[in-house]
Amino acid sequence: MPTIRPIENEDWDAVWSIIEPVFRAGETYPFSPEITKDEAFQAWVEAPTETYVVVDADSHILGTYYLKANQPGLGAHVCNCGYIVAERSRGQGIASQMCEHSQREARAHGFLAMQFNLVVSTNVGAVRLWKGLGFEIVGTLPGAFRHPRLGLVDAYVMYKTLED
Repeated sequence: MPTIRPIENEDWDAVWSIIEPVFRAGETYPFSPEITKDEAFQAWVEAPTETYVVVDADSHILGTYYLKANQPGLGAHVCNCGYIVAERSRGQGIASQMCEHSQREARAHGFLAMQFNLVVSTNVGAVRLWKGLGFEIVGTLPGAFRHPRLGLVDAYVMYKTLED
């Protein structure tokens, strides 16, 4: 069973090798496909409250996620996460494991709910997974995501209250 632990400095190159192709593809995250490694580090590791990696028994990184407040101040009790699984590790339950872990960590950090701000409607696997883990689509943002092949597509706001 893979384990999840906080990211360490020496993990960054491996994490970058996982998230870079996803960002470059431009199909699921709003980051510029031209994002630099330093910009990605700031967004994925420095800005969040926590960043985690999923490692196998040989310490190979299989996935990563971040946890942060969705909004400052009066909205800081709701968190936001982003998850990416290494291409070679997809379909093995890693995303589910990260999402379940993130909910426990969110509760431990005092968050009362989790919100995904921009789930691209064409990312049907993610939408199905988040729904299966108890998230609801609470809003549809028409044409809010500029997909590189499909043009403007809808994005969903997905939300879940975190109960003890």
